[in-house]
Amino acid sequence: MPAKVEFHFDFGSPNAYVAHKLIPQIEERTATRFQYVPILLGGVFKLTNNQPPMAQFKGVKNKPEYQKLEMRRFIAKHGLTRFKMNPHFPVNTVQIMRGAVAAGPDFARYVDVVFQAMWEDAKKMDDPEVIRATLDAAGLDGQATLARIGAQEVKDTLLKNTESSVARGTFGAPTFFVGAEIFFGKDSLGAVEEEILAQRR
Repeated sequence: MPAKVEFHFDFGSPNAYVAHKLIPQIEERTATRFQYVPILLGGVFKLTNNQPPMAQFKGVKNKPEYQKLEMRRFIAKHGLTRFKMNPHFPVNTVQIMRGAVAAGPDFARYVDVVFQAMWEDAKKMDDPEVIRATLDAAGLDGQATLARIGAQEVKDTLLKNTESSVARGTFGAPTFFVGAEIFFGKDSLGAVEEEILAQRR
């Protein structure tokens, strides 16, 4: 039986965006579908005593500059020319992550739309009016989505996803699981693909 492959993500991570853009190629090459699991990165950081890189490496000479260089190289290598660093970063992603939980049958479309809004169109996606307008423009019901994200069931599901992910070893995003094997970051995508094929043998 093929391994279950999971992508634990938060829209606030630019590295999750680039992983999302490359996942379809891996799915095609391996004939394996990734299961997308919404988690709240802020919750992950709190539960693991971790910090986002911009805080973790603040004041470290040359480190932030190198991270930007590495990102530019990765973007160029994979032709992700529409990527744009969001000027509103960091964005509070609670609403849009709850929206992913609440999206139901529109989940795949919702994920595409919100990742594009965050990392191609550079929108302020913690503003309810921007969220509503963005979803409406994409043919999704923005007002209905904003109403659903307030449901306790939605809040509880996102919290459970986050806690369960951390319990399995997650400390940031993007995180991947191939069966029981964990991988972190966009640079692990090659290893993820290798593990998918290895577990198939």
